[in-house]
Amino acid sequence: MKRYSRKDAKDHAREHMKGIWAAALTPFRPGDLALDEEGFKANLRHWAGELGIDGVFVAGKQGEFFSMSVPERKRSFELAVEVAKERPGGRDFGTIMSCSDQNLDTVIELAQHAEAIGADYIVVHAPVLHFVNDRDETLFEYYHTISEQVEIGIALWSHPDSGYLMSPELCARIAELPNVVAIKYSVPREMYARLTEIAGDRLIVSTASEEEWLDNILELGWQLYLCSSPPYLLQTAKDRRMREYTDLAFAGKAEEARAVRDSLEPVRQALKSTRPGGKPQAQQKYWQELLGQVGGPVRRPMLPLTEAEKTAIREAFDGCGLQR
Repeated sequence: MKRYSRKDAKDHAREHMKGIWAAALTPFRPGDLALDEEGFKANLRHWAGELGIDGVFVAGKQGEFFSMSVPERKRSFELAVEVAKERPGGRDFGTIMSCSDQNLDTVIELAQHAEAIGADYIVVHAPVLHFVNDRDETLFEYYHTISEQVEIGIALWSHPDSGYLMSPELCARIAELPNVVAIKYSVPREMYARLTEIAGDRLIVSTASEEEWLDNILELGWQLYLCSSPPYLLQTAKDRRMREYTDLAFAGKAEEARAVRDSLEPVRQALKSTRPGGKPQAQQKYWQELLGQVGGPVRRPMLPLTEAEKTAIREAFDGCGLQR
């Protein structure tokens, strides 16, 4: 179900790809570790309706895509589109589907499925390139190939896990492709500021750091937070401070926005300080459960929390000042 043409993708994204977009953790059922479809939909409805989140990033690293089969990844796309069509809370809820994979055929298969079911956008991370030192032409042709296979808007994704970072100049070149619309740029601030400067008219630039989000609105003119888990881990239906400071910033009320942003620091620190280095998804899923969301277990290769780790997280959660 095509929503717009390849040539219109940039204009569509500029108009609709705005606000706070969260990267979903994928809930699995205890016992058989199957995809918890109802739990996933319940989380999405809560995020869109009660938390005021504008969009969701499905089956990314936070979502343990690396442990999911291709049919499971497709099904998670379908569930997100199903909820988006409901317009939880009476408002639009965008979807961006992570089609990242080392196998290009899998990337294209997932991308075409996302387009067929009516997803808004896809995101594809830069692949690991073994033995390749001069990468730019390889990466341009990689995204060019994907671009030609679909009409849907494509977000780039560059992060250290690939073993390298794409330069701002390379990203700007790739942004010349008609349906490359955005980037999740997990790089130092000077790099994403440079890319905003040289390609901000044709590429929506964002990064996953909630702590830098406000400054990026005020100083770089950003319109999109793309994306990680803070939008639904730092907020509750009674305490929507990320939503509040974002709206204040968009309204030009910088000092009020900073005051609200800064008031969240105890919550940020409680979340960050109790995260075991090797268990990011497990810790965040347990935090979800403390919030009344559906978390569930992790799949291998990720490790579960110990009881001692759960106790530390629970104590920090109880003392962080988040209203529930």
